[in-house]
Amino acid sequence: MAVPAQPDASEIATVVRDAIDLRRFSWIRPLVTAFAADFASVAPLFAGNPGDPAAWRETIARVQRGSRDRDGIADILARQLKARSAPPAALAAAEQLREPATVAVVTGQQAGLFGGPLYTLLKAVTAIQLARRIEAEHGVAAVPVFWVDSEDHDWDEIKSAKVLDREFALHHISLANVAGAGTQPVAALTLDEGTGDALAELAAALAPSEFTTETLDALTRRYAAGTPVATAFAGWLDDLLGRHGMVVFDAADPAAKPLAADIFARELKNPCRTAKLARDAGALMQQLGHAAQVEPAEDGVALFYLDGAGRRPIKRKESTLIVGDDVYEEAALRAEATAQPQHFSPNVLLRPLVQDRLFPTVCYVAGPSELAYQAQLGGIYKEFGVETPLLYSRVSATLLDSASARFLERHQVALESLQAQDEAALNKLLEDQLPPALERAMTETAAQLTAQAERMKDAVRALDPTLTGTVDTTLKRMREALDGLQGKIIQATKRKDDTLRRQFTRTRMLAFPGGTPQERVLNVAFFTNRYGLTVVDRLLEALPLETDKHYVLTL
Repeated sequence: MAVPAQPDASEIATVVRDAIDLRRFSWIRPLVTAFAADFASVAPLFAGNPGDPAAWRETIARVQRGSRDRDGIADILARQLKARSAPPAALAAAEQLREPATVAVVTGQQAGLFGGPLYTLLKAVTAIQLARRIEAEHGVAAVPVFWVDSEDHDWDEIKSAKVLDREFALHHISLANVAGAGTQPVAALTLDEGTGDALAELAAALAPSEFTTETLDALTRRYAAGTPVATAFAGWLDDLLGRHGMVVFDAADPAAKPLAADIFARELKNPCRTAKLARDAGALMQQLGHAAQVEPAEDGVALFYLDGAGRRPIKRKESTLIVGDDVYEEAALRAEATAQPQHFSPNVLLRPLVQDRLFPTVCYVAGPSELAYQAQLGGIYKEFGVETPLLYSRVSATLLDSASARFLERHQVALESLQAQDEAALNKLLEDQLPPALERAMTETAAQLTAQAERMKDAVRALDPTLTGTVDTTLKRMREALDGLQGKIIQATKRKDDTLRRQFTRTRMLAFPGGTPQERVLNVAFFTNRYGLTVVDRLLEALPLETDKHYVLTL
């Protein structure tokens, strides 16, 4: 995969408006900041430091030596990509995985409606950039892979999309429940005629732009009645990412299950061992000052059983295994996992191992929650003999338009101050807009009140010491009156400066819709409507690969 020319530093500066230390944000979990800024403090939880070139060299060599069916996975990928009419660059990248020296940089998530939140693209961009860096620095072919977790059955989590409408209000769009929703894996669900209603609602909500038609046309082509939900999501990602050589993989493909059948059988040979290893790692996390992400039950097996009843957990009871009301002997279920692995699905503890058995994964690009649960998997990788990849945090970013970026810069408003859904930051901003003479007068008046009160207390104390408390009470009331006057002045300023209020509210809605960071809320379609289907191209040019900062961009 060729490494594209890097943009000029001055060009990057025009779109990266700010780079903010992650530790300034309350929503960033401590494990993420420790991983980025103090890796030594969490090193026992991970396979290596992604900031250390030696760790990359060692991991690349270890993964290249690993045993896997490269031709098998390449054949599956070729079939999936061709069926979705993916771009030629994606097909060429999938073919590259046949080569023994090729490695993969993997990321992924659930099949969210219309692409899910912005972090879908941020994960993908980080993975593509890392693959290019590996090729440039280590001379090794590296393929970015997006793993579509289509076996998850949490329909409520993926059926909705959120955008800002024409009035900059947060608008929720949801698919009506389709047959099997909530019980069957997403891969088993098919879009119905109600999808057209969701697309029409999206079209009505989006502010018209030069990119609206191409966004809606592409979504209408992918999200058509009769299309499997996971296929629609994967095809939309093909449209956005495929030309950059990203390979989108639908993980529920039954043809891929035999490539991981040994993992399923091994889990059933020693049920609950995986859960114990995860609990042990969680205890280590707590010793290091971080909360465990996963707390598996003692009777939990790290597999689901797939059948007509849905995706059902497997539990151990004495020497038997329980699936719903069905009871299995361990040996019988283990034999079925070997002979018919399509009946099994890994849970969160085994899914990464299945992924890394299928792909020569040198690095996984993780979101904050993924980084936390991956920290509990080191012992499980060793138990199953699967090569442990490095981890890399996805880039974190907020995309603003030029008007919002100028507002923050002109008034020196800290991005994180916009998260609160009260008017504290606005009031502070309006206070700063008060005329200096008026501000000085208020400050001087408050100081004079205090000074005069102290002199009065001295005089009163000489006359009657019992009256000093009355002086303090009077001073308190005078200060309250002065504060009330200041509040009235601020309210008058608010009424006078409606423009500033509108700019503040608009910027806050764009950066923190509903009080939640933009990257976790606003749908991919919102951004393609603003920036076009080449939004990924622009992010690849603009975003730095260093992920210890949160970047504020204008595209």
